[in-house]
Amino acid sequence: MGKVHERIDGRLREFIEAQPMFFTATAPLAGDGTVNLSPKGLRGSFAVLDELTVAYLDFAGSNAETVAHLRENGRITLMWCAFQGPPNIVRVHGRGEPVFRDDPRWGDLVARFPDIDPSVHGLRAIIVVRAELIRDTCGYGVPFMRYEEDRDLHGKRFAREDDASLSAYFEKKEHIATSIDGLPGLPLPLPPTPATTH
Repeated sequence: MGKVHERIDGRLREFIEAQPMFFTATAPLAGDGTVNLSPKGLRGSFAVLDELTVAYLDFAGSNAETVAHLRENGRITLMWCAFQGPPNIVRVHGRGEPVFRDDPRWGDLVARFPDIDPSVHGLRAIIVVRAELIRDTCGYGVPFMRYEEDRDLHGKRFAREDDASLSAYFEKKEHIATSIDGLPGLPLPLPPTPATTH
């Protein structure tokens, strides 16, 4: 049966940190707006900051729906599924914000992801989420699937970009600076990568 948790600690934290992927869901305030659901992977790109706060790295991509929705209203749900071992689904409902490269918190936050070289993946923001409701459910309907390894395609694609070329790439994409529904997305041009990150 499902359970509500007061904080992210103990076995709950161990479960979350052991999963090779999770999902994020956001939506604009408009009733006819586009709900966004994204898979997130890459070992080392997620961190528990404290018992009620988590963060993940927002890498280069062809849209910025999550960033746009968080800038508008902050609502976000993160979900982890057990594809191996005992069945379990954990959801963290909360308020999130994108932290950009020119934010004074950037250096401290990037340091929480020591296994990721931000220059390889075109890191454009760090999403910080403060939990308001933490719950798990049985997960009986989730199939068994085996994790093999992370794909290396993203790193290979964006490792050759510098700040200027990455900004140029984003400016050519229709839904980076503006979401599908016309909300402000990623601020462009990107602030330069602080020298302290790598």
